[in-house]
Amino acid sequence: MAGKEITTVFKVMAPGGSATPGPPLGPALGGNGVNPGQFIQQFNAATADKNGKLVGCVITVYADRTFSFEIKSSPASALLKSAAGVEKGSGRPQDKDGGTVTRAQVEEIAKEKMADLNAGTIESAALMIEGTARSMGIVVEG
Repeated sequence: MAGKEITTVFKVMAPGGSATPGPPLGPALGGNGVNPGQFIQQFNAATADKNGKLVGCVITVYADRTFSFEIKSSPASALLKSAAGVEKGSGRPQDKDGGTVTRAQVEEIAKEKMADLNAGTIESAALMIEGTARSMGIVVEG
């Protein structure tokens, strides 16, 4: 798509494989000049393997009203909540636990997110994920 004039670049979060053109996604797309029905159809096809998981997406809109999008991995917080089996993190992480995960689970999350992190190794990526867990009140064991 080189040579096309870019008018807007924006980010959205949507459930993979099951996004709908209703709020909050539809108005965000329509307000930026993207046909919601067309985007949802392409997005759901591209994320069918991530059914139900929250997925990030960077959408680029061009001057001729066409668009392209890049799928990102799920947010670390969503992956940590899923691994810990909790609905949400702790509102007071300094004195209230929000769940527990193992070191192996943290490393698995780091491998999944490696492409979206600015880490050189899996170990440094795992440390980033541990920091997110700490801020959510999720205890890392092991």
